Amino acid sequence: MTTRRLYLVRHGVADAFGELTDVGRRQSDRLGRRLASTPIDVVWHSPLPRAAASARRIARHRPDAPLIEAPELIDHVPYVPGPDDMPPAWRGFFDGFTDAEAAHGVAIARSLVDRFGAIGPTTATRAPADTHELLVTHAYPITWLVRQVLDAPPARWLGLESANTGLTMIEHRDELPPTLVMFNDLTHLPAELRWTGFGGVRRP
Repeated sequence: MTTRRLYLVRHGVADAFGELTDVGRRQSDRLGRRLASTPIDVVWHSPLPRAAASARRIARHRPDAPLIEAPELIDHVPYVPGPDDMPPAWRGFFDGFTDAEAAHGVAIARSLVDRFGAIGPTTATRAPADTHELLVTHAYPITWLVRQVLDAPPARWLGLESANTGLTMIEHRDELPPTLVMFNDLTHLPAELRWTGFGGVRRP
């Protein structure tokens, strides 16, 4: 049975200019050490600087794995709910979204699922086989892929959250439904580096 294991990671903490902060660098280094013994075949990353920098720091611990930019992993809104399934708390967030912007987000989300939502080769030149692939991306692409695995309604990507360098694992297997193995795991981080990316809410 062919298994495609995807390790989904949100980038480390970044500043207002999209550059990793000291905390973001420490988070990425910690995650890299955690994954050092995992047989990562490829490290995919978003084109945005905060994700690319996180991927480079993580990949230092797996220098044998190619580092590849994937445009589908860019930060984007994958689906704008309609009036009937729009949570009241989110209405302000979507104010000003045009139909063209919403359609563009849907197109990226479709490409994301096409590339990473099923069994597939790690690169165009490799035949399908058991793979371990790391995706360094942003909160919204992670929640969209998790929603897709759970076969939840499109609007349910809202409310799922990913901490900076939180680790999510998905398995795709031949002729079986996909499996969410782990979501938003932070055990590689000490307490002072956990739960960033959630605003000022205190966490355990």
